[in-house]
Amino acid sequence: MTMPSRLPEPYSQGSGANLADILERVLDKGIVIAGDIRINLLDIELLTIKLRLIVASVDKAKEMGIDWWEDDPALSSGARRKELARENAELRERLAQLEPAREQEEAP
Repeated sequence: MTMPSRLPEPYSQGSGANLADILERVLDKGIVIAGDIRINLLDIELLTIKLRLIVASVDKAKEMGIDWWEDDPALSSGARRKELARENAELRERLAQLEPAREQEEAP
């Protein structure tokens, strides 16, 4: 009795890989693409751009410790609510500091 392998069958010339299979593999394992662009003039570095691209499923990204979208107010409603609550508390604190000074100015 042979056990089925979890490893995918290699692609041969006769079998074509469809896009869904390739995408499933990439999202399951993750892929990193990294590159640097440097612009030099007479051995003087003028500009360096570092590019990093990670393609993975959300579960795989979290497994790798990547979860920045959870704290970005532009991408997460929970983070947006936290940001608004923080801003609201800050404004209330500033208002509380201004009101005693205003009351002292109004006192005869």
